[in-house]
Amino acid sequence: MAGHSQFKNIMVRKGAQDARRGKLFTKLIRELTTAARNGLPDPAANPRLRSAITAARNANMPKDTIERAIKRGSGGGADANFEEIRYEGYGPGGVAIIVEALTDNRNRTASEIRSVFAKGGGNMGETNSVSFMFGRKGTIRFPLAVATPDAMFEAALEAGAENVESDEGGHTVTTQTEDFAQVRDALEAKFGVPEFAKLTWQPQNTVPVDETAAETLLKLIEALEDNDDVQTVFANYEIADDVLARLSA
Repeated sequence: MAGHSQFKNIMVRKGAQDARRGKLFTKLIRELTTAARNGLPDPAANPRLRSAITAARNANMPKDTIERAIKRGSGGGADANFEEIRYEGYGPGGVAIIVEALTDNRNRTASEIRSVFAKGGGNMGETNSVSFMFGRKGTIRFPLAVATPDAMFEAALEAGAENVESDEGGHTVTTQTEDFAQVRDALEAKFGVPEFAKLTWQPQNTVPVDETAAETLLKLIEALEDNDDVQTVFANYEIADDVLARLSA
């Protein structure tokens, strides 16, 4: 499994599930607020907001919570001013990690992320210290049910996409950054609002990680994801399926 922050522990205790749900809602609310603040509060005219609303609905966020977040962002108050920041560093096994955050306190977040890296056996570097090992790509994801793999491939190719991968998890369309908006809009017009549509960091090469380093690395990534300010984590690791299965057991 290649590293795109896909590892998730199975939560069996309700308290842990509720805590995870609360953290997810916090992240989604920040994205809703930021999307509304940086564009129009009308999702029909704001693709980022449309995508954020879809993600919130998929997480079963109540409608009134979504509406409050959008209103807060469109109101332009100081408390709605989240800054988008990228942190970079290395994890166990020499794995490169990119962390995207939305924060209202740059100093607090930098301190917290640096601490997580240090406690997790890694170290936070300077901006651009690892991003050169990744490519900036547009990523658009649709549920499998919206189209057959052939139909999605043909539509994405016609719209100008770079690649399409379809599996039981859905259809994932990759674009160059300059083509992202036109491909997203064309596919949305044909198949409806995507589950996910953002610019992402994709590793140019992956780093094989053994079981010992993998266990520490995945704990580090999980700790980064647990931070309320962190929106997305990208990493260039490669973990064998059998190793991942043992660690996830």
